[in-house]
Amino acid sequence: ANRAQVVETLNTILATELMCVLRYKRHYYSAKGINSESVKKEFLEHAQEAQQHADRIAERIVELNVKPDFNPETITSRSLSQYSDGETLHEMIKEDLVAERIAVESYSEVVRWLGEEDVTTRKLMADILMVEEQHAADMQKLYGKLQSV
Repeated sequence: ANRAQVVETLNTILATELMCVLRYKRHYYSAKGINSESVKKEFLEHAQEAQQHADRIAERIVELNVKPDFNPETITSRSLSQYSDGETLHEMIKEDLVAERIAVESYSEVVRWLGEEDVTTRKLMADILMVEEQHAADMQKLYGKLQSV
């Protein structure tokens, strides 16, 4: 695969994962209410896993002999998902569910695009995609539980 395109794509994913860390951390510290403890646990776990994804992506960029882009001024514009200020548990979970679905769709496209051209990056993205699919399922399950309360 074209190395410059791969690195640009990886830096977009890096920004996306960093945005997810920030959003999940905000939700973890802001969640309140009778159902918040189990949801907070999920938010924290997802924040930690998004940080691991960001670290793995940054490591791959370095392996490609490029410096990863951690510029805080451009993370928002490069990220595939948005940082949002949901106040209720419903809003927070919905925001995270939307972000996870965007990640699943986008990362699936990246895996297909890489094909056999960059097997190492494709495997990394496939591994991250599996976790993102689980995150989306977790958020869908939580959203469904809160809808019935």
